[in-house]
Amino acid sequence: MIKQTQLTRRRFWRYGPLVFWILFISFASTSEFSASNTSQILRPILLWLFPNLSESRLAAAHFLTRKVGHFTEYAVLAFLARRAFITSSLTIMRRYWFQLGLLLVVIYGLLDEFHQSFVPSRTPSIYDSAIDVAGGLTVLLIFKFYGENAVTEEAASNRRTG
Repeated sequence: MIKQTQLTRRRFWRYGPLVFWILFISFASTSEFSASNTSQILRPILLWLFPNLSESRLAAAHFLTRKVGHFTEYAVLAFLARRAFITSSLTIMRRYWFQLGLLLVVIYGLLDEFHQSFVPSRTPSIYDSAIDVAGGLTVLLIFKFYGENAVTEEAASNRRTG
């Protein structure tokens, strides 16, 4: 009984943040995060920071902020996916964490935009999906290259000392 409770707790801590983030992305895909709603928050902040900002620059800053949001949302998704997959009890998930993480990012990015096609105040865009994939892929590549270098350096260090 205790062992099963520990396994359940480990799974929750492994996959819980990933599921939570997927739910957050789904919420961010609703009308609550439409351009008209986010501009009500962002516009006053930008005008407070830069009182002489023109309307065209405000629009550009708003657009850029939303695109950075897409990139960041899916960078976090990839980070959490990697975290879950490399600590999985399933060997196949540990071995193919990069491919599984990228698959999750691509599929969820496309589903997110598809969902937005049903939300009247949202405009779906394949370009947003591309930004989503770029964010996720960036994080996955950083971990893949850093992780491989760290493992290689550690192995070399062990060979020298051991």
